Amino acid sequence: MGKYFGTDGFRGEANVNLTVEHAYKVGRYLGYYYGRNHEDGKANIVIGKDTRRSSYMFEYSLVAGLTASGADVFLMHVTPTPSVSYIVRLDEFDCGIMISASHNPFYDNGIKVINGQGFKLEAQVEAEIEDYIDGRIPEIPFAKREKIGRTVDYAMGRNRYIGYLMTLATRSYKNKRVGLDCANGASSTVAKAVFEALGAKTYVICNDPDGTNINAGCGSTHIERLQELVREKQLDIGFAYDGDADRCLAVDENGEVIDGDKILYACGCYLSERGELNNNTVVTTVMSNLGLYKALDKKGISYEKTAVGDKYVFENMMEHDHSLGGEQSGHIIFSKYATTGDGVLTSIKLMEVILEKKMKASELFRDLKIYPQLLENVRVKSKPDTKADPDVMAEVKKVEEALGSEGRILLRESGTEPVIRVMVEASTDELCRQYVDQVVNVIKQKGHEA
Repeated sequence: MGKYFGTDGFRGEANVNLTVEHAYKVGRYLGYYYGRNHEDGKANIVIGKDTRRSSYMFEYSLVAGLTASGADVFLMHVTPTPSVSYIVRLDEFDCGIMISASHNPFYDNGIKVINGQGFKLEAQVEAEIEDYIDGRIPEIPFAKREKIGRTVDYAMGRNRYIGYLMTLATRSYKNKRVGLDCANGASSTVAKAVFEALGAKTYVICNDPDGTNINAGCGSTHIERLQELVREKQLDIGFAYDGDADRCLAVDENGEVIDGDKILYACGCYLSERGELNNNTVVTTVMSNLGLYKALDKKGISYEKTAVGDKYVFENMMEHDHSLGGEQSGHIIFSKYATTGDGVLTSIKLMEVILEKKMKASELFRDLKIYPQLLENVRVKSKPDTKADPDVMAEVKKVEEALGSEGRILLRESGTEPVIRVMVEASTDELCRQYVDQVVNVIKQKGHEA
């Protein structure tokens, strides 16, 4: 990770550690960098944003920087991250920019840059942007006269993405009762339209963004509201998205949560049965549940584990030509259809499994036993120092030995916050609590807590 760019772009609190000056300079450098590939010096760059209040501010700053460097900028307005990735590839833009802090609260924001292939921006280019922000690259020239860039309304790009999603459904959703929690975010412009067009009786909550209510007690990080809706309205299934709609969690007809691991299991088994699971392998991160691996073993399905982050999942999928991968948090990638996690696409693919197998949502997981899991975040002064502390690691080793093959412990650094995450899986919730507390107490006793 760089100074500004982490595993998911440039993330920070708006006008604190992510400012309009940062956004302007990101735009300046991207316009210059991609403009060099064109004879006339004009790059073509598309921008989308989520619904948080500062997204408009950062959009204008990026546009100023891009057009000042001669780029033409196409605005998709409020739209999901995966729609930007889709349109970049479809319409051959030089790159795309998504303004979003995903599942974070409204006062945070982020700048995600997507290259011309629809992938997350190369680390080398991120490093160059950081050098420009910090003055280690000489000032780049301004465009003048007719070479100054223009700004174009490109809402049609979002509409084309909606149309694309509709083509992926294998059956009508007629007579299916579906709940949607749009997190007051980017899916509010897409999800309802897709499900209603496919024939579902659709019940929507948290679909009224006001700039400050994105992810606020709703969406995939607060799925309780969707559980209540599914139970109250006796729905067949519910889907919850995050702020930029690149992740999806679901709720079955009984109101039980279907997390990313369950989605990977259901879709992995379905694709394997149809001979469509490349290499008969599912790509996961180290945070996936032990129960998922044991269930996949029983089905004869292989799996790979990557570092946390859909970026790493996708890199593994591309390197080995795998077709399905994702995270427990709901970033699910179907590489045949997308280059990033896509919440609404994930909903459509899970609906396909339910409809084609003629099963209720809950019936898809009869052979999957999810182990109790507890994750605790500890804000620390230094992530590397905490992980290098011999006493902390000795306590982790002690827990590993106690759990044996019936559980595991994972200690990892957050990619976006000054946080160490302690995760334990065990046969009971009580054991999870006991072992997490053991490690967290040592971290605190050694003075690492911030």
